[in-house]
Amino acid sequence: MFMMHDNPCLQCGACCAAFRVSFFNGEADPNLGGVVPESLTEDLTPHICCMKGTNQSKPYCIALAGKVGVEVRCAIYERRSSTCRGFGFHPTDGMFVADLDEVRRCNKARKACNLPPLKVKNLAAL
Repeated sequence: MFMMHDNPCLQCGACCAAFRVSFFNGEADPNLGGVVPESLTEDLTPHICCMKGTNQSKPYCIALAGKVGVEVRCAIYERRSSTCRGFGFHPTDGMFVADLDEVRRCNKARKACNLPPLKVKNLAAL
């Protein structure tokens, strides 16, 4: 596990500008209890959709507001998909924590956006 004092995601946004954000289309169907705004999604298969803007060679999520690497926010944060909820650093006991795979994926996105890799503290080293 890795940790940071401040939420690195609030300045970054690289994951929203580097990866396709796909999820079960029921998350965007209000008849099935979905909360992701359906107007911000596009169908990939009969059961999977993605956020508009992320299914292209240079992804950029339609819900990303701000400037990547400077200051960003998700315009639908409370209504974001499970894919977004599960990715990245998560608040835990006053710190922001992620596992090694998440840090690697984060740094892959940061590299794609010409941002330097995150430098994080390893909990195992404490």
